[in-house]
Amino acid sequence: MSKFADFMHNYWWILPIVASLIMYKWVFRLFGVIIVPESQIGLVTKKFVLFGKEKSLPDGRIIATKGEAGFQAKTLAPGLYFGFWPWQFEVRLVDFTIIPQGKIGLVSSKDGVVPNNGAILGRNVDSDNFQDAEKFLTNSGQKGRQATILVAGSYRINRHLFDVSICDQMHINDNAVGVVTTLDGLPLTEGQIAADSTKGHNKFQDFNAFLENGGQRGLQQEVILAGTYNINPWAVTIEEVKMTEIPIGYVGVVVSYVGEEGTDLTGIDFKHGNIVKKGQKGVWIEPLGPGKYPINPLTMRVELVPTTNLVLNWATGRNESHKLDAGLSTITVRSKDGFPFNLDVSQIIHVPSTEAPKVIARFGNMQNLVSQVLEPTIGNYFRNSAQDSDVIAFLKTRKERQDAAKGRIAEVLTEYNVHAVDTLIGDIVPPESLMKTLTDRKIAEEQQVTYDTQRMAQGKRQEYEKANAIADMQKDVVRSEQSVNIAQKDAEAAVKAAEGKATALKLNAQAEAESTKMKATAEAERITVTGKAEASKIEAIGKSTAESYKLQVDAMGEDNFAKLKVTESIGINKIKVIPDVLIGGGANGGGGALEGMLGMQLMRMMEQTPSTPQNVVADTPVEVVPSSKKK
Repeated sequence: MSKFADFMHNYWWILPIVASLIMYKWVFRLFGVIIVPESQIGLVTKKFVLFGKEKSLPDGRIIATKGEAGFQAKTLAPGLYFGFWPWQFEVRLVDFTIIPQGKIGLVSSKDGVVPNNGAILGRNVDSDNFQDAEKFLTNSGQKGRQATILVAGSYRINRHLFDVSICDQMHINDNAVGVVTTLDGLPLTEGQIAADSTKGHNKFQDFNAFLENGGQRGLQQEVILAGTYNINPWAVTIEEVKMTEIPIGYVGVVVSYVGEEGTDLTGIDFKHGNIVKKGQKGVWIEPLGPGKYPINPLTMRVELVPTTNLVLNWATGRNESHKLDAGLSTITVRSKDGFPFNLDVSQIIHVPSTEAPKVIARFGNMQNLVSQVLEPTIGNYFRNSAQDSDVIAFLKTRKERQDAAKGRIAEVLTEYNVHAVDTLIGDIVPPESLMKTLTDRKIAEEQQVTYDTQRMAQGKRQEYEKANAIADMQKDVVRSEQSVNIAQKDAEAAVKAAEGKATALKLNAQAEAESTKMKATAEAERITVTGKAEASKIEAIGKSTAESYKLQVDAMGEDNFAKLKVTESIGINKIKVIPDVLIGGGANGGGGALEGMLGMQLMRMMEQTPSTPQNVVADTPVEVVPSSKKK
């Protein structure tokens, strides 16, 4: 304790400083000093007034602008202030008013001039975006919701006077438009359903400019496109709708409910509607082509009119995608003979783009055209047509009746600015009893046709079989013909060959004869020459032989010479003069040895072939004398 007592005794002066640091606000406040931080402002309330004329606020006012007691219009910006004694002034520090990005601030004033003429929004006055409350009130700022908004940022707003609400910016999506209705402004012109266009308000983001330029409250003709806008929802309400789309194959006929009254452009011949220029009230003479348009559907109506061929079916349960024939059904007609039967019909029409405004001006829409013109016209035509004929005749003359219907309906539709392309009769359903009769008759006819066809087929088959048989025989005929031709050709060839051979033989014979003749001539000449030579030879030999013989005869004698020649001739010609039995002995075993030896000698001589002596003539006849005779 002694140490603490010593410390306090020596450093007592530190305690007042620490207390002052802790309690400085209250200390400064006691001396009338106010410190306002950088991110805050001071809201001042005067409790009473000691001096001056204005001691209290006028009736109906809550904010003091001239030093009266009460909430003060003037605020304390960040900084140091003196003279704000706590017994006379109350200062409350509040943060700046911050508007985030993507948001807007809606301001409502608690004090100010009361709006007149039915206005519901306070008009803009110079007040530095509501940061100078004193200037706002002195410039006749109006009480209540303000037309001016606060965009993103930080503001020193006197919350004694203003309430600030934060809300989202207005956003319009792609392929959509915003239909605008203003909540303040001048009343609409009598007879109009939408306000006249007003300029200078930047898509209703500067609503004060809209009001100053005479903008009217209520539905606006102008629309806003896709995007983000700083629009005061207390001043403007926006309904987002899709853009008007006109598909390919259609035109959009605009029926405007707003605009100035226009002069009809169709002339005196067209008495079924008011067709005007673009921008005027009525049916615009210029239709819109395929595309997307930012049209206000509350001030204008766009009727789609197909410009391609349009098919409408009078057939129960069968409809096209356009659904214009959804209310049409099969036509029931009655024939002349009293039979009711059903009839399906298809009608093809075409509405030119230039005639589309007239069709809409006359009927209002395409559905009315179908129900008011096409349905009664086509239905009654076929009912009338059926009463002129019985069912059978109607069925048989279907094509003719279809062509007649096409021409008649085309004439009628032309009067309504519609072109009839074609009229087609579909399924015809006669009564069941009559249908059975027709079916039986048809079956009989078909059977007759079948029988005729079969008979013709049999005839064709017979012709085919005949032709087939002829074709099969044709091969043999062709083969025979070819054989005849071949034989004929062979005969002709044989004749030609025989003729050629005869000619060849004749020529050969002639040649052979000539050759023989020539050979004979040559042989004759040869023989002649040879004969002559041989004769000369023989003659010479004969002469020589004769001389030789003469000499031999002279030498040997004629008898010996003759024997010699006979013997030589037998030897040369190998003639057995003496038989073998003679050699071996006679029959009676007689004969001598001399005869045997002579016989052996003769045999040897006969087996030898001595050359003919040059002086012996070979072909000289020799008489052979048997041995018996010799003896």
